[in-house]
Amino acid sequence: MKKYDIIIVGTGVGGCFTALHLPEDKNILMVTKSILEESDSFLAQGGICVLRDENDFDSFFEDTMKAGHYKNKKESVETMINNSREIINELIDFGVDFERENGELLYTREGAHAKPRILYHKDITGQEITEKLLVQIKLRKNIEILENTTMIDIITKENSCCGVVLKNQDGIFAVYAKNIVLATGGIGGVYKNSTNFPHLTGDSLAICKKHNVKLKDVSYVQIHPTSLYSKRPGRRFLVSESVRGEGALLYDKNFERFTEELIPRDKLTQKILAQMEKDGTDFVWLDMREIKKHGIDIEKRFPNIIKRCREEGYEPTKECIPVVPAQHYFMGGVEVDSNSQTSMENLYAVGETSCNGVHGANRLASNSLLESLVFGKIAAFHIISKNEENDVEEQNIDLEKYSDLDKIFAEYKEIIFKEIEDDKIQKGAEE
Repeated sequence: MKKYDIIIVGTGVGGCFTALHLPEDKNILMVTKSILEESDSFLAQGGICVLRDENDFDSFFEDTMKAGHYKNKKESVETMINNSREIINELIDFGVDFERENGELLYTREGAHAKPRILYHKDITGQEITEKLLVQIKLRKNIEILENTTMIDIITKENSCCGVVLKNQDGIFAVYAKNIVLATGGIGGVYKNSTNFPHLTGDSLAICKKHNVKLKDVSYVQIHPTSLYSKRPGRRFLVSESVRGEGALLYDKNFERFTEELIPRDKLTQKILAQMEKDGTDFVWLDMREIKKHGIDIEKRFPNIIKRCREEGYEPTKECIPVVPAQHYFMGGVEVDSNSQTSMENLYAVGETSCNGVHGANRLASNSLLESLVFGKIAAFHIISKNEENDVEEQNIDLEKYSDLDKIFAEYKEIIFKEIEDDKIQKGAEE
């Protein structure tokens, strides 16, 4: 039997930050379904929110609550905001290179923000943060990493989690730990059009449902208003909200504006879909050329987006680009308390997998990285505080029942969609 002190399933910013705040005398296993560079944390373009100063608290709080349709858990929002500056300082200590001018941090603005409060690194902020955290992870001798390894199930005893069932090239096997942290990302892989990596299929939700672990707000699925339109199959490329924050405009088929570009994401998505239906088109136009009128070099500010547009055959410095809404973020998830602990003992969830109530019914732009980091750190501190002495015992697991993976994950997908539909019906009845 292979045993660890903590097993973390997922290597995005939530999983990494949890691991980095655990003592180095703890034996930690980190598992990722793909390779380290294929978490949705890597894909985050726009930036990460931070409390500018004490005078910004009320505005930051209100922007988050309003974007979430006031369905947010106030205590969680307060926790996130109050911890934001400390988190940013830690990231800088880890080597994260946020944009600066004359040594001072630069802030940008995105949709539904009353003022600029978003730190960024070019247009690949998530990649910059995740890469720097992974550097630190690899330096820790107490952390073992398994790539291309899929979690099939959790192992439980009564209402306590004590391990996970995994599958990789070596076969199907069980590993045990005193504490398990689920940081497996979102559910984009179950959608036809999504900005997420296709292997992120919400497995944790279905597994938790199977073991009677509470889920929350699973019908709160965010559609990003602007992904780059393409006829190619596969993941949709996100055109960051920062593009509109810096001055880009949206046009209909006649190249006329039809909406305010910085309204909340769900509202803007509705406007775009309505315009597409009115025009009989599969997309609307985004004009990045307008950014230059604000004195910004768009090739320097958004190099990755410009590069991808050119790969698709568009020259955004000279012409408009086609954009369309796509599934982007999951505000619901495995329900957790203020310590990131689920309804099952010794089982935690952080990041997009979890639902601590921060985002409400609609996430405010650039709150995702911050939320994952804040509550990942909180999970680590709670695990440390328990000072557990009891060892985990091997359970009698029939690994043969996991041999038909296609059937298992088809069932998991059905569970997820059924939960989303049931939650929609319940919320409709409540309203």
